[in-house]
Amino acid sequence: RESPLSFLEFNYMILQAYDFLELSRRYDVKLQLGGSDQWGNMVSGTELGRRCDGNQLFALTAPLMTTSDGKKMGKTANGAIWLNADRLSEYDYWQFWRNTSDDDVIKFLKLFTELPLEQIDDMAQWTGKDINNAKIVLADEATALLHGRECLTAIHETVEQMFKSKKSGGGSTESLPRIFVTADELGGGDGGIRFADLFLKLGLAQSKKDARRLIQGGGAKLDDVKIEDENGALTMADLEGKTEVTLRAGKKRAGV
Repeated sequence: RESPLSFLEFNYMILQAYDFLELSRRYDVKLQLGGSDQWGNMVSGTELGRRCDGNQLFALTAPLMTTSDGKKMGKTANGAIWLNADRLSEYDYWQFWRNTSDDDVIKFLKLFTELPLEQIDDMAQWTGKDINNAKIVLADEATALLHGRECLTAIHETVEQMFKSKKSGGGSTESLPRIFVTADELGGGDGGIRFADLFLKLGLAQSKKDARRLIQGGGAKLDDVKIEDENGALTMADLEGKTEVTLRAGKKRAGV
């Protein structure tokens, strides 16, 4: 539709079909599951298996999950939503659900939680600020299903510290993504570690260019102080005797 088709995209159907053939040969896989947009690729795999090996293979698709504005929920929409805690922290997973739009919260409560439908129907009557409470319920229940309910206490304490308390300390950062650096790295001859590199390592930016753009736009902070220099670096002086600092990307994302 008036947009170019790359060589890789043109051959993706062949690649996915051959992948199904190899799964069938190596592991006796008979069924491939996927979104409805993968139907053509998956059927090509069943046909390739029939022609090459005489095997009867099957494909099963499900409708794509979309948001109220019609956009597809998935890894290509807004970055990958990993299930593993080592790829996406419990806190960031919670925030993903907490940031659900008003129009989607009831739908997602029905799809992604195990709450009784009667309770969700009652929540559908909530208006105004109560909708935010429904989003918290969604975030709590979805996160508890994946990571266990015990992680919610630390997440709530972190939210309280970062977004509700005017004090700079006293709360928990346990649920935030974190990386560890040595004193030598912060005080070495290279002048510390660039903030762009730290934002990238913490998963708060998709690339160094994205991190620099965040700093230029005024959305990057070291604790509560705006980072002004896109080429700036974290040094021992910034710790001021502390053992950790918090880097913030916008209002709702942070790492230690």
